[in-house]
Amino acid sequence: MVRSDNFHGFNTKAVQSGELRDHRFGNITTPIFETSTFVFPNYEKEAYLDHTRNEPYIYSRWGNPTTQSLELKYAALEGSGEGLAFSSGMAAISTAVIATLGKGGKLLSVGELYGQTQMFFAQTLKNYGFSVDFVSIRDFNAGKFDCSGYSAVYTESITNPTLMVADIRNASRICGEFDIPLLVDATFASPFNQKPIALGASVAIHSATKYISGHSDVILGLVGSGAQLFPGISSLRKSLGGTPDPLQSYLALRGLKTLGLRMAKHNTNGMELAKFLKQHKKIRKVFYPGIEESEFFDVARNNLSGYGGMVSFEIAGGIEKTRKFIGNLTIASAAPSLGGVESLITLPVDTSHSKISREERLKMGIEDSLVRFSCGIEDIEDMVADFENALASI
Repeated sequence: MVRSDNFHGFNTKAVQSGELRDHRFGNITTPIFETSTFVFPNYEKEAYLDHTRNEPYIYSRWGNPTTQSLELKYAALEGSGEGLAFSSGMAAISTAVIATLGKGGKLLSVGELYGQTQMFFAQTLKNYGFSVDFVSIRDFNAGKFDCSGYSAVYTESITNPTLMVADIRNASRICGEFDIPLLVDATFASPFNQKPIALGASVAIHSATKYISGHSDVILGLVGSGAQLFPGISSLRKSLGGTPDPLQSYLALRGLKTLGLRMAKHNTNGMELAKFLKQHKKIRKVFYPGIEESEFFDVARNNLSGYGGMVSFEIAGGIEKTRKFIGNLTIASAAPSLGGVESLITLPVDTSHSKISREERLKMGIEDSLVRFSCGIEDIEDMVADFENALASI
């Protein structure tokens, strides 16, 4: 498999790293190894090795050549040393967290989380005997947390949907003083805009369903870590069974090759749309870390190399006008996901945070009329015109 040791540019690594090219076939792209099992024992001297075990492949739940190509390419872009693919972002989160916590472990997490993650921490983990405490991201960034006695600390690099930015540099320094691993869900940033491990984190997590795959046709998760934590996470993945199908790995592998090109466009569109919205009289508030008005602008500049394609905002006039606005858009589809080449829009109170009480949502800064918009790679002129028409109708 092609290693990335001699590659420096992001796009070069994205295209070349991890590809399984066999000179006997002369293939350019990695094949889809849609096979459940492999000949084993395999005594061939040149047998390809499963990097999770450093032995020949045996069973696709343990490891698969197509999936391994994705994992190596991702690790090269993440700068993580090791990479693991999962059947979903939540499979990646749950496996990485449990493996890092260990038996009876204690987790400290920021409170402003993706709805399903918040439920997993607050309910599922506690039901199975783990201890979980929460700290606000503002206190987290200010260093107003004591991580001594905890098994791990968890944050999202950019929170969903209010786009608060975690100060990973500062948190990594604090966690490092106690030798406590810091886990970062960097889905909204992608490895193009942020590499948490380079900032001092121990584990990087992605819902690769989003920007990494980029075409709204894959459900997949990725975890990057160093050699110390990798065996435990890999072993638990094998036991829990959250390994992706090789076809999903292939689609994510293909999507990952254009991540740099797509993210550059997402970044530009996100910034331009945020600038348009912040001056519009029917918009109450804009959430985007790349504008100076953002409370998290300074933190973002210190932790991100780009600000992404996610823009959240509140529409004046309440939830019914907000729903009317969404219904009048012609480019964006109303759908509860993000990071694809096509623009998507969602109302978190109806989707990602619908199972969380209104009281808890308001504590997280999620008003009923808060809209989350995922900028696709469409032309910004068309996007702004579509917004102008939809806003004029309310």
